[in-house]
Amino acid sequence: MKMIDQEIVTKKMGGRLALNQTFKWIFMAATFLALVVLAILLYRIFTQGSSYFSLEFFQNYASRRPERSGIKAAIVGSLWVMGVTIPTALILAVGTAIYLEEYAKKSKINTFIQTNISNLAGVPSIVFGLLGLTVFVRFFDLGRSILAGGFTMALLVLPVIVVASQEAIRSVPKDLREASYGMGATKWQTIIRVVLPAAIPGIVTGSILAFSRAIGETAPLLVVGAFAFVNYLPEDVLSTFTVMPIQIYNWAARPQPEFQQVAAAGIIVLFIFLIVMNSIAVLIRNKFQKRY
Repeated sequence: MKMIDQEIVTKKMGGRLALNQTFKWIFMAATFLALVVLAILLYRIFTQGSSYFSLEFFQNYASRRPERSGIKAAIVGSLWVMGVTIPTALILAVGTAIYLEEYAKKSKINTFIQTNISNLAGVPSIVFGLLGLTVFVRFFDLGRSILAGGFTMALLVLPVIVVASQEAIRSVPKDLREASYGMGATKWQTIIRVVLPAAIPGIVTGSILAFSRAIGETAPLLVVGAFAFVNYLPEDVLSTFTVMPIQIYNWAARPQPEFQQVAAAGIIVLFIFLIVMNSIAVLIRNKFQKRY
């Protein structure tokens, strides 16, 4: 009887190991396929855009001639828009997360708010563009300005940062809070000096991922009135503007083959921006993880 039971167990273990190996190879194949596609994409972009990727490309404005086209106005416009988006989204999102996690009591209203915040993270970006057009461009009469575009992009990334900040705050050990209270600190002092510093790695990681999405979005800014062809620099937050994704789209839509290479050079610049932003997030996360 024991021999039969041992054979059954051995067969079950063998089946589980075989199933484990099968899924292991499936996941490895999926990973390899994704890396191959990424490598092909990067190779095509860099081979096409390397001929136009030069110092003049950063110094020139958009032009109807591909050899004179540059991304200067789009880079400056993107920096202006992100300069409005980042502080607006961070202040609102982190403040919302602190209230929901530290102060709000469990109720139907707070549950409703939490559910809608999670649902907003999956809303298409064009919907936020229409919201920005209605609220900021028309109701507040900001026009086709950087301020309207920055606020619209802040709304776009706000739900993602709120959810990421809540998870980061929730993951802070209770021992740290209790130790702070035991030393006589108030709730607000505990949040500012203990909870937030410990939650910064998670907040920064989620925020940078959201801002990386924002810097690559086109549809919301087209709806609020960003231009596709700009040959000047914005002077203030009420100036008209363009951004890198819109400029790249404008080049890619042109029939001349040379503009496809110019668009590839613009993609390289956008790719560098994303790498820099994610590198900063990694550095900040590692710094604060060492402290706590």
